[in-house]
Amino acid sequence: MPDIQITAADGHVLDAYVTGAADAPRGLVVAQEIFGVNRHMRNVADRFAAAGYRVIVPALFDRVERSVALGYQSPDVARGRELRAPIDAAKTLLDVLAAAAALPAGIPRGIVGYCWGGTVAWHGATRSKAFGAASGWYGGGIAAAKDDVPNCPVQMHFGETDASIPMSDVAAIQAAQPGVELHVYAGAGHGFGCDERGSYSAADAALAQERTLAFLARALG
Repeated sequence: MPDIQITAADGHVLDAYVTGAADAPRGLVVAQEIFGVNRHMRNVADRFAAAGYRVIVPALFDRVERSVALGYQSPDVARGRELRAPIDAAKTLLDVLAAAAALPAGIPRGIVGYCWGGTVAWHGATRSKAFGAASGWYGGGIAAAKDDVPNCPVQMHFGETDASIPMSDVAAIQAAQPGVELHVYAGAGHGFGCDERGSYSAADAALAQERTLAFLARALG
């Protein structure tokens, strides 16, 4: 389906990818990695759409550069970090809330995020009341906000050998948030759920996706 444009509360207009049946019983915001709304993020959204969700992926980089769709080589990583650096978390939350508001009215809404988006999903759960469930995959910024109070059920997924998220951070998150459903994948690295990355683990990605779908179904009804 084609991209749409949505408007955040501060007037910022951003692009978003939308997929799934317009009359789906549940809605989902998917928060991107630091690589933009690229092929992988669209594929992720399409898989959730196939599971019965109306899905919107807001282009969170639009505040600094539009139409970003990076790959996964070293220059792409550097560029993604450069684009991500100046973006204020409060502005990103406005963009996510605009995406949530663009979902069909009256249906339960969740948020799932990956990498940077994993942290964004945590912010969506703790800094708004827009979502009935939040699932974050390898969110590197969650530990810094581990004491925030979630307003909905939360699930998290981390790779045991993630070089950017040490197990000490994961332990601190679990200690601060005993009510969060937290999964660690033995031997998995950062980005284990992305089939375009060298760190991809098919078995772990499938298990995490199965757990995410089951969690969303429980939390959203």
